[in-house]
Amino acid sequence: DVAHELKNPLTSLRSAVETLPLAKTNESRDRLLAVIQHDVKRLDRLISDISDASRLDAEMQRQEAQPVNVGKLLTTVVSVANERHDDGVSVTLNFEGGRGAAFMVLGNDSRLGQVIDNLIDNARSFSPPGGTVRVTCQRLRNKIEIIVDDDGPGVPEEAREKIFERFYTHRPHQPFGQNSGLGLSISKHIIEAH
Repeated sequence: DVAHELKNPLTSLRSAVETLPLAKTNESRDRLLAVIQHDVKRLDRLISDISDASRLDAEMQRQEAQPVNVGKLLTTVVSVANERHDDGVSVTLNFEGGRGAAFMVLGNDSRLGQVIDNLIDNARSFSPPGGTVRVTCQRLRNKIEIIVDDDGPGVPEEAREKIFERFYTHRPHQPFGQNSGLGLSISKHIIEAH
């Protein structure tokens, strides 16, 4: 996966660098330089994301699971999410099936908070201005389910299985290479690990 993700911008970068000496006009050179700058930024983002994913994997292997009050954690994350952004999208929180100790799990509170924050940010990025991101935490027998739902277009049918693959992203409104897809795969990995 890592090799594949790095190869795309490297191939584009190599092509632009090889073509640059052949450019006859300033306009052509400027276009090629823009491609080179874009690919270098993509590589930098990918390397940072890969480094973050590796660091998280290593941290998770070293850390002992501790009791986490998911209700308290979600209340804090949602409150911060509403204060941090001024995009016209509100985030709501609802609990179903219990109170207090009913929402205790073993895990790492800062990592679980990061997962929920990533999911809220993703949902917010797909929501129209004035939309709502709804976070629902429900007790299901011996499990706790957290649902993050938004007013965006949803995941297309053809991408539903792919979204859980590492590095996959589906953002048709963003230029290619702006998002590596690591946020979702890191989130899924952390949730599965705990």
